[in-house]
Amino acid sequence: MNHIFDWLFSQYDGVPTHFIVLEIIGVFFGFLSVLYSKKENILVYPTGIISTAIFVYLLLQYGLLGDMMINAYYFSMSIYGWYVWTRKVDETHFIAVTKTTKKEKSISVLLFIGTMIFVYVIYALFDKWDSWLSYVDILTTAIFFVGMWLMAKKKLENWIYWIIGDIISVPLYLYKGLAFTSLQYLIFTVIAIYGYIAWKKNLNKNPQTLLK
Repeated sequence: MNHIFDWLFSQYDGVPTHFIVLEIIGVFFGFLSVLYSKKENILVYPTGIISTAIFVYLLLQYGLLGDMMINAYYFSMSIYGWYVWTRKVDETHFIAVTKTTKKEKSISVLLFIGTMIFVYVIYALFDKWDSWLSYVDILTTAIFFVGMWLMAKKKLENWIYWIIGDIISVPLYLYKGLAFTSLQYLIFTVIAIYGYIAWKKNLNKNPQTLLK
């Protein structure tokens, strides 16, 4: 067991202390955000904004442009989602969890393809195309972009994208040397599965409160 911990924390050798502290804080608020999302709690957005703002800074320092753009996008979509979730359908009910329409599925496909092309161009322009990680970054960025958009729209299928993206991210971040973030995505995978189940039970039910 000691060997495992030594290997995990050896990845932080030479890393500035404030980077490690910020990563832990970002992971904590990210964890809260996913938990709140599972419960359809509006606090998913303020906690998510704090987490994503921290990771935008950290990932920029690490030179992980694809991941940084994911979090910058999360930040902006959190503001949009915050607005959408708080819209009322009547005096006492907020919008419900629904399934994606044919039009939204088409938009999801276009967003996925467009994101992959955009991130590819960014990597090429900034000369970051140096390993197989770049290919995986492009894939996960596209997956999470669609997932975040669907979550902001309160669509059930957003959890499917999160589950797939989280599973890929667990070994990816461990390889990149971000052990705490890798652990975060492992926990996210479990929560996303339960989130899908919870949202499916509440499908088409308009909640009366967003603070559960």
